[in-house]
Amino acid sequence: MKVAVFGAKGRMGVTICQAVEAAEDLELVAAIDDGDDREPAAQADVAIDFTVPDAVMGNVAWCIEHGVHVVVGTTGIGEDEYAQVRGWLKGKDSNVIIASNYSVGSLLLMHFAEQAAPFFESVEVIELHHPNKVDAPSGTAKTTAGKIAAARKAAGLGPTPDATRIDPGHARGAEIDGIHVHAVRQRGLFANQEVRFGNEGEQLVLVENGFTRESYMPGVLTAVRAVPSQPGLTIGIERLLGIG
Repeated sequence: MKVAVFGAKGRMGVTICQAVEAAEDLELVAAIDDGDDREPAAQADVAIDFTVPDAVMGNVAWCIEHGVHVVVGTTGIGEDEYAQVRGWLKGKDSNVIIASNYSVGSLLLMHFAEQAAPFFESVEVIELHHPNKVDAPSGTAKTTAGKIAAARKAAGLGPTPDATRIDPGHARGAEIDGIHVHAVRQRGLFANQEVRFGNEGEQLVLVENGFTRESYMPGVLTAVRAVPSQPGLTIGIERLLGIG
């Protein structure tokens, strides 16, 4: 399978290029970065995009027009962008996979958090990343909060208890679908997330720690190999990995 990588000179892009080159069933045919001509990617079967929010949608649109399947790991993509991609895919031969996280550990944490959510009165999400990350909270934290909120709603639970009324500095963090999410940016960290559940007299803490970008490669390569057989737009890779 011929593979192109957008964002090839970024930290994640370099690691992805190395992983593709090391895979016996994949061939790296284009390594494209900011300012490069996209045309070499037209010979690829699949393009991988780990760029920035300002660039990713243009890359996806170009790939669809050129009949190239796409695997997207760039963060900052939401429902509006999903709708755009679905529109672009109508009548086209390309397929697209977009996932907020390709780490098996992170995906399992989200799955476990979704299972635990109906059983606890309180829940908070804390994501901790390196200071070079441009978005906060992380896409993974947003997805985690959304899954927790949906599971709580399905179980008939109301808002989590919180008597805070005075918070001029936003110490309670962001609120996503009613779930508080806190973002930490600190030198020495890579990609970490905690989900803290609480009931009267007990606490459950789920923790996933990522240490290197190599932890994402099994998920990325799984998506690359699967995308030709996944019609249209696929959001998340849990099903591809047998999670949930």
